[in-house]
Amino acid sequence: MTEKESLNSIESELLVVRQAAQLITRSSDPKIAIQGILRLLSELLGLNRGRVILPEEETGKLRILYAYGLTREERDKGLYDIGEGVTGRVFQTGQMAVVPNIDEDPIYLRRAVERTTLPDEAVAFLAVPIILDENPVGVLATHRLLHRQRPFQRDLSLLQVLATLIGQVLRVKELIDEQTAQLVSENKLLRNRLESQGAQYGIMGESPALQQAIQQALQVAKTNTTVLLLGESGTGKERFARMQHIASDRADGPFIGINCAAIPASLIESELFGHEKGAFTGATAMKKGKIELANGGTLFLDEIGDLELDLQVKLLKVLETRTIQRVGSSKDIPVDVRIVAATHQNLQEAVNENRFRLDLFYRLNVFPIRLPPLRARHGDVPILVRYFLLRANEEYGLDKNFGSGSVDLLDAFQWPGNIRQLENLVKRALLLASGSIITRSLIQQILAEEEGVHSQATGRQSRERRPADHIPPLVPTAQDGIRPYARVSEDEVGQICNVLREHRGNKTRAAIALGMTPRQLRYRMQKLEITKW
Repeated sequence: MTEKESLNSIESELLVVRQAAQLITRSSDPKIAIQGILRLLSELLGLNRGRVILPEEETGKLRILYAYGLTREERDKGLYDIGEGVTGRVFQTGQMAVVPNIDEDPIYLRRAVERTTLPDEAVAFLAVPIILDENPVGVLATHRLLHRQRPFQRDLSLLQVLATLIGQVLRVKELIDEQTAQLVSENKLLRNRLESQGAQYGIMGESPALQQAIQQALQVAKTNTTVLLLGESGTGKERFARMQHIASDRADGPFIGINCAAIPASLIESELFGHEKGAFTGATAMKKGKIELANGGTLFLDEIGDLELDLQVKLLKVLETRTIQRVGSSKDIPVDVRIVAATHQNLQEAVNENRFRLDLFYRLNVFPIRLPPLRARHGDVPILVRYFLLRANEEYGLDKNFGSGSVDLLDAFQWPGNIRQLENLVKRALLLASGSIITRSLIQQILAEEEGVHSQATGRQSRERRPADHIPPLVPTAQDGIRPYARVSEDEVGQICNVLREHRGNKTRAAIALGMTPRQLRYRMQKLEITKW
């Protein structure tokens, strides 16, 4: 080979490598990238009929999956046992192989490509292993004419480089396949959960605290017993009320809800009981109230603790006599209504402070059901997150997913706003995510903002006095960009063990509560010889 020919050969090799790298960068489809590389080998370097042979999961046999210059029939014939022929031996040993003349080597099988389809002159066969993590995962092989100026070693070196690139393509494909399989599994699991006892009513979760509340609600649903739902704002009281209705014999009747705290005191009586024409200024026609509209069904009285005392008297009459009087009328109208009330207030305290009637309290408190806050529903946050993400993706026409560690952060948060806060946060994260992955850093940023809003609104205790399972805002970063190590306390062993105990041994959540990364926590545990966890 002359100096000029050598230079041209080197330039061709560099061109193949550059374009191969571009193919890998531009395309997420392994078929396009790999077959493009094989095409470059043929057209620019004369390494013809290139193929990539990979093991089948089902049979373990080696099969030609990607090729250039081979017909479909030829690819289908390319099936080998491990150790069989040149291809099988390269895969088995992890060593490259050169067959200078396929007509003279008995190991070469001539299985995929008939000899009559190749040039009449001597043809060589080159095969190199595709290595990942020091193990062969496939074989890259080509034909070439024996008598060429380019030495075999140059072709083999180039094939090794390209085999490495193809290996990375296969690794990415493997990761994508794993992620896809995981998502399919999660979606299947989620859909199974959607068919569970509570999920059919739109109540997601498997925690014992939630399941107990669901069991109680369904237990009393078939009766006409008045139910009082107790719990913080955002715990799903309306969903429980609807479940009571749907699971009852009144399911075919109306479900009417009213928030007693959201309607001005001057209008609430008319909203509840209705009014006659001319009952007051602006009453231009008769209007049925919520109680009357709920006849034959269920009336949901949300935030019953905010109802004025004079209206409490009238509601008590409804419960005792099953009749109402519209505003401006003295006529009793019979109603057949099942009442489900709800409040986030402590009604016993309200009774003691003369803000709520004792007799009404007894009437409402026949069957109380306490709904657990989200922070007490251990294990439910990941379920709810996936559920809300699925719904939000469908609503916005997107296809995004949470990245590594994101759901762990959400699971560790205290959720003062309960389920409503979680659902809104998932939607916000979905819309703010710049790519297809909702990153951990984005979730951390949003949670820090949420914490700031809640702290200002409620005047909560300072960070030093917050519960141990509270997730702190973003850990500050030093000016030089190095994240400082957060010391725990002088009694680090006791502190770390207490937090681990509170989080049931979950090191990720414990690390967040301590202001550390999981890696920092593991290091401290090792250094302090904490082995119990």
